[in-house]
Amino acid sequence: MSTVVLATGNQGKVKELSSLLAQHTIEIVPQSDFNVPEVPETGTTFVENAIIKARHAAKITGLPAIADDSGLEVDALNGEPGVYSARYAGENATDSDNTNKLLKALLNVPTAERSARFHCVLVYMEHANDPTPIICHGVWEGSIITEKLGEQGFGYDPIFWQEDHKMTSAQLPRELKNQLSHRGKALAILVKELAAKRQAK
Repeated sequence: MSTVVLATGNQGKVKELSSLLAQHTIEIVPQSDFNVPEVPETGTTFVENAIIKARHAAKITGLPAIADDSGLEVDALNGEPGVYSARYAGENATDSDNTNKLLKALLNVPTAERSARFHCVLVYMEHANDPTPIICHGVWEGSIITEKLGEQGFGYDPIFWQEDHKMTSAQLPRELKNQLSHRGKALAILVKELAAKRQAK
């Protein structure tokens, strides 16, 4: 079992990634176990922010690090909230604050124009100075409904509608969500890349 530090304080992400990576003999340890402070996310893209977070965690812990930067892109809002998804309603915003702000912003937007997608960029760095980090990008298409439905998941899940399944991502069974989600897709790529990297050594 190899240990990799996960550069996030978000317990939802820790839980989701741990369950997805456990079967690949990778133990995920949250950076909070090492008292790694949050690092300012100064990037303008998901890739930049994920690299900033992975490098920071690897530098402080001395362990390989995985960082996730993800967010919601809403077409009617010109891509907002994007990289600011976690702090859309302010620096200390709760999931509920962010979701409510988004619903308000889309108040007069018709159903047909509420298309959106989740993006997830996962970055794996062997060490803080890794010149060739593994970068994986997953996308999950959907649309934004007008009220919250479901108790699973976190973030914008209760308003992210999956037309094929006639439910929000907060109503999907966990296993199905892991297959469909942006994070699940990015992680599937990461697992393959990590396996190839290990074989090459």
